[in-house]
Amino acid sequence: MLARFAIPFFLLMGIVVVPLVITLLFRWLLPRKVWRWIAFACTLLIWALVGYGFTVGFEQLEVRHVEYVSSDVPEAFDGYRIVHFSDAHVGTLTGSRQWMLQRAVDSINAQHADMIVFTGDLQNLRPDELAQHLPQLRQLHASDGVYSILGNHDYPMYLTDNDATKARYLRQTKQLERQAGWQLLLNEHRFIRRGADSICLAGMENWGKAERMPHDGDVHKTMAGVPSSLFTIMLQHDPTAWREKILPECHAQLTLSGHTHGGQMALFGITPVSLSYSEWGGAYREGSRTLFVSTGLGGLIPFRIGLPGEIVVITLKSKKVKG
Repeated sequence: MLARFAIPFFLLMGIVVVPLVITLLFRWLLPRKVWRWIAFACTLLIWALVGYGFTVGFEQLEVRHVEYVSSDVPEAFDGYRIVHFSDAHVGTLTGSRQWMLQRAVDSINAQHADMIVFTGDLQNLRPDELAQHLPQLRQLHASDGVYSILGNHDYPMYLTDNDATKARYLRQTKQLERQAGWQLLLNEHRFIRRGADSICLAGMENWGKAERMPHDGDVHKTMAGVPSSLFTIMLQHDPTAWREKILPECHAQLTLSGHTHGGQMALFGITPVSLSYSEWGGAYREGSRTLFVSTGLGGLIPFRIGLPGEIVVITLKSKKVKG
């Protein structure tokens, strides 16, 4: 239900509730002569931040370049470029924001990637949001293809329709991603070859630690038939699956996730999402294994402060290659 009314709820909180709470707090804590002026100044600041976040802040886009260095990367894949993006929420990028999706597509293609991967939440609620964006989504191209997985918003979990309608929506979402020319991985994998060397790209369905999240991800099904000696990249929307499922149940060396959006807000390096997720943005390591969490391209709520939408270019580097 919250997903349907997320924007009005957020505006109500930012414009009315939070300023009112701050005003009452200052009235209680501060002397009568000063509390009104301080409360008024704080209210103006909050309104300014809300206005900025819904306009300039949300429109910002950053292309990040990171290197993944490991002796597990085959020599033939040294320098292999992967563009990773997540949480597009194209239902928000309509009307006057349509240009933002086109800019993202152009920016991704400009990286001349060997592979493009998308780690879930293409839609907000329903698959009809995707149809109007298919011409843009079809423009994405890479030499080894475009791959995707489903995020929690790609399932009909936030809808109140009957089960038959929800099942139809899920089929349509999968069909539309494939119509975009993307290879949707549903607890399955693909082998990518360069000469005599190869790597594995595995894609789990969504698995979240929270009970309200989809639990369709199956590590063992996803990795069935993948040799333990093969360098493997795992795509999983929810980063909580990394510690709960991926680390203990398979050998995938590099996991790419999204989901958190980084909270879509960071002030002085602090984001509220860190209270809920220990791994919410950037790279995390456990021994020789790594999780990279993208803070996302868009959002259900068109609001960002201090955390612009991002596209991540990951370059694989093999320690076996000298110089």
